[in-house]
Amino acid sequence: MAMTGKVKEAGVPLMKLVKLRGMPILQQLHLEEKLLRTSSDNWCLINDGTSSPTIVMGLSGKLSELVEVKSVLRDHIPIIRRFTGGGTVVVDHDTIFVTLICNKDAVPNVQPFPRPIMSWSGVLYSAVFDGHADFHLRENDYVFGDRKFGGNAQSITKHRWIHHTSFLWDYDIKNMSYLKLPAKAPQYRLTRGHTEFVCCMKEYLPRSEFIERTTAAIGAQFSVKSINLESINIPSISEYVHTTRLLSEQEIQEACTIQT
Repeated sequence: MAMTGKVKEAGVPLMKLVKLRGMPILQQLHLEEKLLRTSSDNWCLINDGTSSPTIVMGLSGKLSELVEVKSVLRDHIPIIRRFTGGGTVVVDHDTIFVTLICNKDAVPNVQPFPRPIMSWSGVLYSAVFDGHADFHLRENDYVFGDRKFGGNAQSITKHRWIHHTSFLWDYDIKNMSYLKLPAKAPQYRLTRGHTEFVCCMKEYLPRSEFIERTTAAIGAQFSVKSINLESINIPSISEYVHTTRLLSEQEIQEACTIQT
């Protein structure tokens, strides 16, 4: 009999783990959205880097208020609007992505609401960074001290939820210049610009060790089954339409008009 997310080994829920390397972020987000909405399994996706620099916005973010549109048009930087909430990030080959997709009863004593899920994730990553850095969950961010290195976003459906994170292994200062200082920012940010507000994870532990420790932390709470991308079997739903999409040049041009 095939195992599903509802099958438990000695009371521990099953988590299917997929390790990826360099998957384009649009493809990754499409995969995540489909797994959330059409699968009944628990999933962890770890994508070690993505392709060329891309801006990813939350579902309700306003382009003209969050992005330096003229610079984006000049440099031909793609912009994606994802299916989850949260803020705006620039991702590239130095970003590591970790995605957790769970049935609402998969994690004991965690109610399917944003704050309990965020608090649980903070405990999970505390184990990952134990002994390596001054890790904290501050508001909705992962920080070392008072500098952010991990941004989170969520989506919660009737029976399932997703919590995904983009970790800054490193970053290009030029890429940060594409982002405007958001009007709504975490209180602990104060008035700091992007380069004073964020830090690099590479200063604290090796890249491969982060992935290994993350896998181990998940294994402490789930029965982990590693599978490859080709083995993912998602029911075919012809009418399924992704919410995540690449913004058109016309949309970006219109935002540029508003910004000027």
